[in-house]
Amino acid sequence: MILEKISDPQKYIIHHLNHLQIDLRHFNIVEPGKVSSYFWIINIDSIIFSLILGCFFLSFFYIVAKKINTGVPNKLQAAIELVCEFIDLNVKNMYIGTNFLIAPLSLTVFVWVFLMNLMDLVPIDFIPFIFEKIFKLPAMRVVPSADINITLSMSLGVFILIIFYTIKMKGYIGFLKELTLQPFNHPVFFVFNLVLEVVSLISKPISLGLRLFGNMYAGEMIFILISGFLPWWSQFFLNVPWAIFHILIISLQAFIFMVLTIVYLSMASQSHKD
Repeated sequence: MILEKISDPQKYIIHHLNHLQIDLRHFNIVEPGKVSSYFWIINIDSIIFSLILGCFFLSFFYIVAKKINTGVPNKLQAAIELVCEFIDLNVKNMYIGTNFLIAPLSLTVFVWVFLMNLMDLVPIDFIPFIFEKIFKLPAMRVVPSADINITLSMSLGVFILIIFYTIKMKGYIGFLKELTLQPFNHPVFFVFNLVLEVVSLISKPISLGLRLFGNMYAGEMIFILISGFLPWWSQFFLNVPWAIFHILIISLQAFIFMVLTIVYLSMASQSHKD
């Protein structure tokens, strides 16, 4: 497939946009382009790379934490401390109140999303070529955050926390009142308020997931287009500048996802004061 990209760039691009999918009904790999029903289909490549990167994050931070010293830190420890201080500063500035979950959650969200985004900088043909030649797999995408199922799943987790803390702080009755008596505090506007508040509530996780997916999908697409339409000897002149600029994008998207998570949870935790 990789050798066909010069003669048939369209086929090459479509190939790189296919996921490695498994049909849960029969536990078999689905051939790209031949999916009859998406309900029982999962993108196993996105799940595998998400878990690998999550385990890498936890293991790496655990090893550094075990070797931490109170004296002069080494470069690795200094880098981890800078990341933790950065997260802690943002949580203190944006989250009103005290909650021991917010800082660890924010650190996990930021680093995990950053690592998933970072996979976009791996050469587009490198990992798919290995899996195609060694394991005979028909497709492989390595950027989990370019899969809308992954980004919406993460935002769904944030949404569940929003509901949990809203109910915890205000109770079930208070939560229902918040949905039906705002922004217009009058029984006549009961249905109108409910529609507005439900739409506003649901739009938070949807926009959170779609924002990350859209930016990472677009970045991955540009790398695929460069690799698909240009000969190998000329790709360097476009890939390198875009990769350097893309470092800013992947960092910014991880930061935005973290910030919105903190803001939404802060709003949910403070709703009892309204």
